[in-house]
Amino acid sequence: MKLILAIVNNDDSARAAAALTKEGYFVTKLSTTGGFLMVGNTTLLIGTEDEKAKNVLQVLSQHCSTRTQITPSTFSFGKGLRDNSVEQSVTVGGATVFVLSVDSFTKL
Repeated sequence: MKLILAIVNNDDSARAAAALTKEGYFVTKLSTTGGFLMVGNTTLLIGTEDEKAKNVLQVLSQHCSTRTQITPSTFSFGKGLRDNSVEQSVTVGGATVFVLSVDSFTKL
């Protein structure tokens, strides 16, 4: 059994969770905040059999796209906007995925 932790952009989370649910996976959504841009993300928890883990990754890659966003340079430090901040182009979206082995699983 595998536990898949997928950290996805909020803009992609509803589509990704709906696609996973449609494929028959049980998905738990957690609201999280990233440390780099200090913006909201969604962490999806998906439990599945070992042989279905690759399919979960395929569904996530289809529904979690990357895009470029312009952000002030001080934004990543949580200092907010300043008049003298320089804009930067950063890539957002996609997914950061951890696949963990599960020793036991019990549904109560």
